[in-house]
Amino acid sequence: MDIEQAKEQISQLRKQINYHNYRYYILDEPEISDAEYDRLMRKLQALENQFPELITPDSPTQRVGAAPLEAFESYTHATPMLSLDNGFDEGEIREFDARLRKMLPPNEQVQYVAEPKFDGLAVELVYENGVLTVGATRGDGVVGENVTQNIKTIKSVPLRLIDREIPPPERLEVRGEVVIPIKDFEKLNLRREKSGEPLFANPRNAAAGSLRQLDPKVTASRPLDIFFHSSGQVTGYTFRTHWEFLDTITKWGLKVSPLKRLCRSIDETFAFYSELMKMRENLPYEIDGMVIKVNDMAQRATIGEKTRSPRWAIAYKFPARQEITQIIDIIAQVGRTGTLTPVAIMKPVRIGGVEVSRATLHNQDEIDRKDIRIGDWVVVQRAGDVIPEVVKVIESRRTGNEKKYQLPNKCPVCGSHVVRLPDEVAHRCQNMSCPAQLKQQIKHFASRNAMDIEGIGNKLVDQLVDSGLVKNAADLYFLSKNQWANLDRLAEKSASNIIDALEKSKRVPLERFIFALGIRFVGEHSAKLLAQHFRSLENLKKATYEDLLEIHEIGPQSARSIVEFFAEPKNLQTIERLLEAGVTIEKGKEADAGEKPLAGKTFVFTGALENFSRNEAEKLVESLGGRATSSVSKNTSYVVVGKDPGSKAEKARQLGVTMLSEDEFLKIVNR
Repeated sequence: MDIEQAKEQISQLRKQINYHNYRYYILDEPEISDAEYDRLMRKLQALENQFPELITPDSPTQRVGAAPLEAFESYTHATPMLSLDNGFDEGEIREFDARLRKMLPPNEQVQYVAEPKFDGLAVELVYENGVLTVGATRGDGVVGENVTQNIKTIKSVPLRLIDREIPPPERLEVRGEVVIPIKDFEKLNLRREKSGEPLFANPRNAAAGSLRQLDPKVTASRPLDIFFHSSGQVTGYTFRTHWEFLDTITKWGLKVSPLKRLCRSIDETFAFYSELMKMRENLPYEIDGMVIKVNDMAQRATIGEKTRSPRWAIAYKFPARQEITQIIDIIAQVGRTGTLTPVAIMKPVRIGGVEVSRATLHNQDEIDRKDIRIGDWVVVQRAGDVIPEVVKVIESRRTGNEKKYQLPNKCPVCGSHVVRLPDEVAHRCQNMSCPAQLKQQIKHFASRNAMDIEGIGNKLVDQLVDSGLVKNAADLYFLSKNQWANLDRLAEKSASNIIDALEKSKRVPLERFIFALGIRFVGEHSAKLLAQHFRSLENLKKATYEDLLEIHEIGPQSARSIVEFFAEPKNLQTIERLLEAGVTIEKGKEADAGEKPLAGKTFVFTGALENFSRNEAEKLVESLGGRATSSVSKNTSYVVVGKDPGSKAEKARQLGVTMLSEDEFLKIVNR
């Protein structure tokens, strides 16, 4: 192949790759597979390696490759990148509309374009004859930093504009917002946490920090995206309206938000604002408001600009979701499963239109990692209806009087022992009768696969606990017929039926009694294994950690939980009262060596599981007669999907293989 033939092939490959980048990153409508795209890219790389003199800055192969910089050069914008005035309520937006109308001829119609206000880093890109030549940050609006090499690493940024429908202008300055998708931000922070690096406070900080890396390879490793929303200087093309501008730059391959609205009146912008507010929590990106712009370019020229902001546009901000306040105290709150959650008591502050005085600190590890102390000034955020949380500490405001916090080793509700099992972040109260978790415990105790007490439903349990009649599961058996009959919506006949059901439940197989106790990590299957091995409750109560580990399928986590449960005196007291009430526990049966409920079934696991490791889950399947494999095929029976699943989940979808959540898998294996 001579150089002219190579030049022609390279040109065609670049056009193809740029077109497919546009279909994939801008339209989200790919026409070829990833494998086919990779083949095109490898072919281009091979030709450019063979003919390096044909490599150009706008080639798709040149997104990453520049050497690290010592510092960024400054860049002066041809026209200033103005900031926007803000409006925080409907009244301020109506005032904005009224001001504009005074500057225009009487009765002249004004249309607006409303777009999401992305919470990212503002940049300007310059294209000359369709080729990207400059990428710069906003800076102070007049002078920014030249970050061209880093901008090139963003896959949704075209290095050359598409010229299929409308030829690009001689010069196009286009402005946008560099962002990081929320899910990618969470994954990025998880990676940083594992490697001991400081976490980013929010996606905006992550985007800004990523784009201002002196080494483009670092920027390329970050999941940056971009949305374009306005123009600077344009030579060789005239836009009559902003709506036309957005439509046209999309055809050139520049990404704009699909959530834009042409509004014929200011009232229509309010309707769109309400829609965006409802969508906000489910969007893949952070937005902090809506930008309202006059659509007609001639009207914009008449209205004009102020020194630092245009008069023809305004940002209609959403209520703030982050504020700064001070932690007055930290307390431990006990949840319905016995988990102790540290909660910050703070000076009240309004976030998202709601007054907030408490924020979850999640667990002791999170407190230690963020070094949160009583007396600290902190950044607090609230997303939708989620409990507020502390994002980070403002260490510069520390006085030296702040106090470190440690979760208590006694339950603040019942005074029982609090334990933290290895490989768990949670501290838990072990008392099955702890008032904080009593309702949940009794519902479980009375359920069909436990003691099977017919007639005791959720509403009845709420009444029993709230009235103080029941302080532990054993109390159910000591209530009189009159006490049952006096409960709301419970007639004498119903009371008699419940007493009969309680009497019937008193004779119970050992495996169901063990399950009814609600021991953490002991489901129906594990309870059955314990009953088969120990044959009596007394033997189980005396079992050591080592004894339990001898049982196939009982792992370290379950073994520790069982030992801790029977070490709690209040649990033993409850069991004694159950026996006093006449509960008779039938002896456990020996294991049936032939029981293989998963025979003929093939399982594949993807993503992180909460209750056991991948290896433990696979061993469990095999012990029940099933087969665990590492790859998905049409012969796979089930794919069990954990947190952050990989490509196996997608392949299962394509092949139509049944996918199970971890909870569904636990039901199948009776755990």
